[in-house]
Amino acid sequence: MTEKSNKKTLFDTYQMGDFTLPNRICMAALTRIRCDPKTCIPNDMLVKYYSLRAKAGFILTECTAVAKAGQAFPGAASIWSDEQAEGWKKVCDAVHEKGGRIIMQIWHGGRAADPNKTGEPSLAPSALQIRYLDQKGHETLGPMPKEMNLDDIKLVKQQFREGALR
Repeated sequence: MTEKSNKKTLFDTYQMGDFTLPNRICMAALTRIRCDPKTCIPNDMLVKYYSLRAKAGFILTECTAVAKAGQAFPGAASIWSDEQAEGWKKVCDAVHEKGGRIIMQIWHGGRAADPNKTGEPSLAPSALQIRYLDQKGHETLGPMPKEMNLDDIKLVKQQFREGALR
């Protein structure tokens, strides 16, 4: 005689807080950079991309900037405007229509945001430039961010709040 195994598999349901997930698979956040770099509004490509993955236990969205100054990936979807929220509504509606669950990852790019691309000063906890590799593989320093003061921290905190409410 064999005992029934109590081991869970990826395909078993899982209780995550108030949500009963149909499986234990999370679609990881993958930055798609498929939106217009100027508007950052989620578009039909994102609707299709996320809705095709609705069978996962839940989907974690790409990093979604709460402020233009926090946009480190031009062309990535954002959530600082009502127009962007409407774009995300189309994405969420498409995922929900297929029975999926989607959780937005909101963020601020800090020193990774490039003021030459956003038109806004970058803010960071410290005035330390980000290091990255250029197209030739050489280490390069990004622009110097502004070290955040208390007012900047309050501003970014409010931007996170507004992004979450949207």
